[in-house]
Amino acid sequence: YAAKLLLIETGMTLAAAAPHLPAQTPPARITAISGATLIDGTGGAPLPDAVVIVTNDRITAVGPRASVSVPKGATVIDATGQFVVPGFFDTNVHLSLYGGVNDRYETLVRYNVRQPEIVLEGAQLQLKHGITTVRDSYGVLPPLVETRERIARGQAVGARILAAGNIVGWGGPYSISFSLIREAGLTLFQEQMNDQITQGAGEDLVDMTPDELRTAINAYFDKKPDFLKFGGSAHFARPALIGFSLEAQKVMVEEAHKRNMKAETHSTTPDSLRLSVEAGIDGIQHPELLGPRELPDALVKTIVDRKIYCSMLVNTITGDAWTKHVKDRDAATTKIKDDAVKMGGRAKTSAELRKDAADTGEEMEMRRKNAKKLIAAGAVVTVGTDNYWAAAAELSRTPKPENQDHGIGTVIGIEGLVELGMSPMQAIVAATKNGAYAAGRTADLGTLEKGKVADLLVLDGDPTADIRNIRKIRTLMVGGKVVERDTLPQQRVLSRAPVAGQQ
Repeated sequence: YAAKLLLIETGMTLAAAAPHLPAQTPPARITAISGATLIDGTGGAPLPDAVVIVTNDRITAVGPRASVSVPKGATVIDATGQFVVPGFFDTNVHLSLYGGVNDRYETLVRYNVRQPEIVLEGAQLQLKHGITTVRDSYGVLPPLVETRERIARGQAVGARILAAGNIVGWGGPYSISFSLIREAGLTLFQEQMNDQITQGAGEDLVDMTPDELRTAINAYFDKKPDFLKFGGSAHFARPALIGFSLEAQKVMVEEAHKRNMKAETHSTTPDSLRLSVEAGIDGIQHPELLGPRELPDALVKTIVDRKIYCSMLVNTITGDAWTKHVKDRDAATTKIKDDAVKMGGRAKTSAELRKDAADTGEEMEMRRKNAKKLIAAGAVVTVGTDNYWAAAAELSRTPKPENQDHGIGTVIGIEGLVELGMSPMQAIVAATKNGAYAAGRTADLGTLEKGKVADLLVLDGDPTADIRNIRKIRTLMVGGKVVERDTLPQQRVLSRAPVAGQQ
């Protein structure tokens, strides 16, 4: 009691007077995945009857059962007869709402205030399908950064997010450079939306001197994007005007590299792509998309030699998308022949010829040819789906194609790599190790090796026998924690609830 009085008189508390006790370290969380065939993402031969030990968020041991001991007290996941693979990457998604016309515009107006919820919903849909890391290559930077940090801190569940924000040098979604929309006559909301996207890194940067550009791009980097994506050309393909000069592109790439950031281009002509490659880029978004033009052999060789990652829109040139194209192409070809007879020998105008090319899917044919060419040449290929949000269900008559839905669209893209000539093992490497390479995270992600972050899937079927077995997820682990896929997304804002019997 006397001691207590003394403390009161001196203004001290009992807590302050107590001796300092070291904080107790929580016990390690150890999980052992036992008995599965290991497909580690490196491209090496599968290892049967393997054991993977995960301590907290990292892989601390991996190898054959005979040489890996399961620590006492570990939670054991019996994966006998199953297959374990690294978590997948999508190197080109769009988690935020960013624009559009008609029903997508109505959705943007109504839901723009809910961007953080929508970004998280997209990240959770990606994770639900085994995509543990995504690179958002165009979107509204502030909610992307906010949600990225929440997930990184463990305050929310979702695929790990790396975000570029704006495609530097382009205006927002209601601009000439992005969608051939003139600034005159825009609504106030559209003008505000353009600014929300560009964050000061829009069309004005194309006019700057190198020194001015250096200052401007660093001001943009201060807003904390994870990588740089710039417009080597305009967004549209006809005419695909070249954006930045070679000198300007070199400035941006150099400043990105100073911050240990990857730099990539959107370039839709062979010449604009050549300039970006010469500028020292690390990656290319949809390198197969060059209008009706074939990728030059010399440019392919340079891309391969420099190990420039190629984020391909595989999901839109394979599977159901390709089947539909072939059907439409054949119908259009027949109609063009019939129309030619009716024209009585008149020569077609250049506009009519371009319409014929569009109707027969000439660009689709060339995209597929270019994709196969890069794959055959040994390019570092990743899956970049352009997965995006369509209109809200209550504002749309028809849903968008499944191949660009968050999550399942990425799965369709991985499967499509096999259709384009890869072996299933090569497709797995493209979706894991190569994805980590594009993200600049090979030190801790992309393969199942000691010291790496424990992002992994346990599958009920062998994906090297049939790539479609990547859909058969038994266990999903991200950062060493098992995630209940059935709970994702935790809150639906824009996604439609699944039909009974489907995921």
